[in-house]
Amino acid sequence: MSDLTLLQTVLAAEHRAVYGYGLAGARQSGVPRQQSTALWQAHRTRRDRIATMIAERDGDPVAAEPSYRLPDGAPAQLAAGLEEELLSAYLGLAGASDAALRKFAAQAMQEAMTRRVRWTRTSPPSPFPGLPEDRLAPAEGS
Repeated sequence: MSDLTLLQTVLAAEHRAVYGYGLAGARQSGVPRQQSTALWQAHRTRRDRIATMIAERDGDPVAAEPSYRLPDGAPAQLAAGLEEELLSAYLGLAGASDAALRKFAAQAMQEAMTRRVRWTRTSPPSPFPGLPEDRLAPAEGS
């Protein structure tokens, strides 16, 4: 995939995160609400940065959907799920041809996993978070 296509995928995931954190924050109060609000703003900032990256590459940034179907559950579960989805989206960008994009993706993946761990209070589910389980096994003939 082209770097532009990978950026569009990440932008779509950030649109979803902005929407989801808005809902999560609305269902919370106190410190958790403040955390969700801060992360909502952080994802808005990152979304806008990615849209700029796309425009600088002569692309037309993908628009946000009017609404998203999100999983049911507690706000912390929703937030953790959003971060896992972001992790997967940024994994693709980590393979970009542009070294600056790879660095950007690696940092975003670290942040997403840190937030997921904080929301769930559990360790990452895999030694290589974001990488599908079928990709963890060695290739035949290796």
